[in-house]
Amino acid sequence: MQITQGNWKAQINPERGSLGFTRTEATDLMLLAGGHTYKEIAQATGRSHETVRRSLTKCYQKLGVFKAAGAVAESMRRGWIAPLLVALLVSGINPDAEAMRHRPPVRTRTQVSASRTVSRRNVGSLYA
Repeated sequence: MQITQGNWKAQINPERGSLGFTRTEATDLMLLAGGHTYKEIAQATGRSHETVRRSLTKCYQKLGVFKAAGAVAESMRRGWIAPLLVALLVSGINPDAEAMRHRPPVRTRTQVSASRTVSRRNVGSLYA
C-alpha cells in the first residue's frame, strides 16, 4: 500500500509485526525527510512531541540506524520511501534553477579592528 505526504511517497505494511513501516511511522519519516523537526511533525500530525519521538525511534530501530539522516538514507535505499517524481520534474523545468539558488555572501558589517585594547595600550606607553 502506498501513501504520500508532501513531496514523498512511502510503502507501508498495515499488518502488525510485518517488515516495513506502519502508517504513522511512514508519515513521520516522510515529514522528517522533508526537513521538519520533531515539534513541527507533532504539530502537523496533531500528536505530542514525545509520541513522534517514540515513533521515529521505532523507525530507527527497524532500519538499524541512530540518526535521522541515516534513517532517511537507509529507507530510501530499501525502497520504503522515495521522493515524488513531480518534484524532480518541476526542478527540471527551469534549467537555471541551480544558478539562481546560490547567492554570493553579503557582508553586512565591516571589521574595524581586531582588538580595541591593542591600540589603547600603545598610546601613552613608556615602552612603545
